[in-house]
Amino acid sequence: MDWDKLRIFHAVAEIRNLTHAGSALNLSQSAVSRQISVLEKDLNLPLFTRHARGLALTSEGEILFKTTCSIFSQISATTSQLAESYDKLGGTLKVSATVALGSVWLAPRLPDFCKQYPDLKLQMILTDEDVDFAMREADVAIQFGQHDIDPNLIYDKLFDYRLKIYASESYVQEHGVPMVPADLDAHRLIVFGNHATAPVDNVNWILKLGSEPGTVRQPSLVINNAYGILQSVKNGLGIASLADFIARDHDDLVEIFPDLKVPVVQVFFVYPKQLANSKRIEAFQSFIKQQT
Repeated sequence: MDWDKLRIFHAVAEIRNLTHAGSALNLSQSAVSRQISVLEKDLNLPLFTRHARGLALTSEGEILFKTTCSIFSQISATTSQLAESYDKLGGTLKVSATVALGSVWLAPRLPDFCKQYPDLKLQMILTDEDVDFAMREADVAIQFGQHDIDPNLIYDKLFDYRLKIYASESYVQEHGVPMVPADLDAHRLIVFGNHATAPVDNVNWILKLGSEPGTVRQPSLVINNAYGILQSVKNGLGIASLADFIARDHDDLVEIFPDLKVPVVQVFFVYPKQLANSKRIEAFQSFIKQQT
């Protein structure tokens, strides 16, 4: 297949609009349309379906797009490594982390990294969703658990953390401290929203802790990310399960049931095998390990 046609196909498949793809490629809309038509004729397959709002990939187009994503990802990774070979550590490193970990734990530590590598630009992607490395959504992810193991990725364990139970000092002063788990029935509980992607499994375990068999408590507040839960606890709105590595940075939080056996979660530093020799990733990985 002709490389130029594949390059044009990839741009159209990403943008799903001929005119906008043409602008990105510095080509006219008609030139882009003509190249796509020629590629479809060469393959004897339809790659797109046309509709009023733009384009949609056919099943055959999806297969080809997956392949071009892999090709362009490898080219991008190779370009980055070549640049690192000749320059001091610079360029851009895209780092994905969960909302809570990235905003509460990682962000305050990044100034030290930026001082060490002033020419390296960081692009942070805070999301509780998995990122697509094949689409170069991120170069590196700091994620909870290994999920489904991808043979194309490297998983380096950073640390374990525990989901402990916390309230603010103001909350316990007003409502008292629950002495046993069953006492949670009389307290305001804050949990992760069911409609959102939870950063870890069993994140709302507090709703069943110490309750009658088959009974699930009703929370007083539901929030769709862990950072919002942390801020709500700090503001005295209720009791919640929080990561201990985040909570320990906040002196105004009180641990409830400190001797209780709680869920343990593993944290991994994840990146594609094709970036295994990246000096940017090596530098960031070394820095993160020093923080744990």
